[in-house]
Amino acid sequence: MIVEKNLSDLFVGMYVLDITKPKGKFQLTETGIIKNKVIIEGFKAKGIERVLVDLSKSVNAEAAKPVEKIKAKKERSFQQDVMKARRIFDQSKNIQKKLFHDAENNNPLDLKSVSSITDQSIELIFNNPDALACVLNIRHKDEYLLEHSVAVSVLISIFAFHLNIEIGIIRELAVGAFLHDVGKIKVPDAILNKPGKLTDAEFDVMKSHASHSIEIIKKTPDISPLSLEVAALHHEKINGEGYPNGVQGEGISSYGRMIAICDIFDALTSSRCYKQGYAQVKAFSILRSLGQSNHLDLMLVDKFIQCMGVYPVGAIVQLDSNRLAIVESQNREDPIRPKVRTFYSLGPKSFEMGNNIDLSITQEELIVKCVRADDFNLNMDQIMEFLAYEG
Repeated sequence: MIVEKNLSDLFVGMYVLDITKPKGKFQLTETGIIKNKVIIEGFKAKGIERVLVDLSKSVNAEAAKPVEKIKAKKERSFQQDVMKARRIFDQSKNIQKKLFHDAENNNPLDLKSVSSITDQSIELIFNNPDALACVLNIRHKDEYLLEHSVAVSVLISIFAFHLNIEIGIIRELAVGAFLHDVGKIKVPDAILNKPGKLTDAEFDVMKSHASHSIEIIKKTPDISPLSLEVAALHHEKINGEGYPNGVQGEGISSYGRMIAICDIFDALTSSRCYKQGYAQVKAFSILRSLGQSNHLDLMLVDKFIQCMGVYPVGAIVQLDSNRLAIVESQNREDPIRPKVRTFYSLGPKSFEMGNNIDLSITQEELIVKCVRADDFNLNMDQIMEFLAYEG
C-alpha cells in the first residue's frame, strides 16, 4: 500500500519512494528503506515535510505497527470512506456545473476550486482507492454530462496511482481530466442528448467539443501544460484516426493514451437516458478490441484492466447462491475471486443483512456473472444507502 506520510510519522524501516513536499526542490538519491533515525533527521534539516511511502515494503516491528493499524482502520471504515467519497463526488458535480456555466458565458474557469476538489479525491485514493472506485457506480442517467468528467478524473488518478506515477503529475492529470469535456457546453443540446445515432453532419458538430475544450482550457489562468495536454488528447487514436488534430503514434504521450482509455471506459459503463451502460467485464472486452485495432494502447489497456480488477470495486456480481453482492476489494493474487459483501436475495427479491465473503478462501460461493443494478430494478443509491445503514 502506497501512502503519503508527514515526516513526523516516518519510522525507521519504512520504504520511501519519493519526496512530495516540497516537490521538485529535493530528489532522493535512491528509493529504499529508512535504515536509521539519522536519515529522518537529515530530511527534517533540509525542510522536507512529506514523503511517499510503500508500506508493503516496510520492515521491522516499528514500521509494521502502522501497517497493521492502517489495515484495521481500512477494514472498519470502508462504508465511512464510501460516504466521504460520495460527498466529494457530489461536490465535484457542483463545481463541474459552475465550470460549464462559466464556459458558456466566456468567463475564466475557476482553477482553484478544481485543484482543491481533485486534491481531495487524490488524498482519498491514496488512503483507500477502493472507496472512490465504488462511488463511480452511483450515477444518474440524467447527469452524464456532469458526472462523466468527474469520473474520468477519478479513473485516471486511480490508474496513475496503480502505475506508481508521482503525485505531482497525478494532480495535473486529474485537473486536465476534470476539464477535458468543458467544450461540450458549446454543442447544441439537440445533438448532445440525441437518443439515436448522429448523422455525419451532427457528428462533426459533436466532435467540435474537443477543439472548444482546448480553447477554453488554454485561456484558464495558471493551467499547467500537462493538464492542457491530457485534455487535448482524449479523443486522439494511435492510428491517427482520432480528433481534433489526427495525432498518431508517438505523438500521443502515455498520459494522452491513459485518458483515452479512461474516457471510453466510463462512456461504455455509464447509463444515459437513452441507453443502458455495459457491465464492466463487457467494457474491458471492448477496450481490448480497440487496443488490438490500434485505436488504443493495448499494453496500457491491459494495465488498466489489472488496475480495475476483473471484477472492479463497486461492481455488482451475482453469486451461485442466488444473491447479489458488491465487490469491496480485490484479491491481487486471485483476481477472479474478490472480496464481496452480499446485500440482496433474488429469491425472494429483498434486501438482506450482508455478509463479508473473501471468495479466495471459500469454495462455497462463486461468481456467476457481473451484472448491473438496473437488471433487477435496483439503483446504486438504494444499494449504497442500505450498506451505509449497515455500516
